[in-house]
Amino acid sequence: MKIPLGVPAALLLLAMSGRGEDGFRPLFNGHNLDGWVNVNCAPGTWRATNGLIHCTGFPIGELRTDRMYQNFILELEWRHLRPQGNAGVFVWADALTAPGQPFIRGIEVQVLDGREGTWFTSDGDIFPIHGARMVPINGRGGDRAFPIEKRSRPSPEWNHYRIECVDGAISLAVNGKIVTRGHSASPRKGYICLESEGSPVEFRNLRLRELPAREALPPEHIAEPALGFHPLYSGVDGSGWHWTEAVARSWRVEDWTLASLGGDDATPLVSEHSFGDGELILDWRWPDREQPGDWTRLVRPRGYNLATVLAPWTARDRSGENPPGQWNRALLRLRGNHLAIEINGRPLGTGFELPGIPPQAPLVLIPPPRPAQWANLFWRRLD
Repeated sequence: MKIPLGVPAALLLLAMSGRGEDGFRPLFNGHNLDGWVNVNCAPGTWRATNGLIHCTGFPIGELRTDRMYQNFILELEWRHLRPQGNAGVFVWADALTAPGQPFIRGIEVQVLDGREGTWFTSDGDIFPIHGARMVPINGRGGDRAFPIEKRSRPSPEWNHYRIECVDGAISLAVNGKIVTRGHSASPRKGYICLESEGSPVEFRNLRLRELPAREALPPEHIAEPALGFHPLYSGVDGSGWHWTEAVARSWRVEDWTLASLGGDDATPLVSEHSFGDGELILDWRWPDREQPGDWTRLVRPRGYNLATVLAPWTARDRSGENPPGQWNRALLRLRGNHLAIEINGRPLGTGFELPGIPPQAPLVLIPPPRPAQWANLFWRRLD
């Protein structure tokens, strides 16, 4: 066989990997979601019913596999239950959402119905999101790979996807024909995700065939692993929190974000459960660029007021807080009475002692006088 110059070897492996259809195994057992993890959605967003996975579309978020995959062939069928629905399949994805996003860093294979634009189609686009990288084939000047042919069927008909991922190269066959390709992706080992994005969608006949990895990957090509975090906010209501009438006047559920409305007499939001040693992830931003608030007063782990111990870190040049209007991510690690904090990946000193903090207590979110947006509240227990 004559090999054309300039074609990455991984793409040639993709072309040859479909010679045998043996070795596939179900990725969904047809009756429950064993083997899958709800990343940041409500408990009812995803459910197994009648041999398929049904997604309500709310909130925006993901359901992921419980383990990573490197080289593989993924086959599945999908359909939107309403015209112009939007969803996606992510490959080589991180375990948690990107800062200030309901989406996960990875490579997205678009699942879109009946919507066309200058920079997107409904026929199987592939593109990297939120820090991932990929070189498109049949691109239009960016990093999105466009399909060479329209083969998608409209809602509510079923479509078949065959996604082949080998050594950073990816191809998509829509209803039996390869239409979209890319290569040089990073990460190139990670989780497989199904995306919820505003409309009901169903998936069925998910099956996967793992392919051999030719070599061990360097860390930069491997997605961020799961560390045991679980979501504290459902994206559809205030479940898990003491949601009183007073709270409802101070807070608003806005899909994947939670809004505190501001005001001097705003009511704190208190968790129904108590927490001990563990790690908390919290994203926030100040929508009003002219009058931002004080980040050190936003959260009280185990009910402890951090404002005093964090007073020297209120200035952005010390804390690493992004300018107003941009999202921030805080990681709080609490063991006993010692608290370590990272803001946007930057540690604040060597940590803080919290004298008198109880061993267990609810988590308290404090609404500042100025409006604020909150997102991606995750917790994991530390033993």
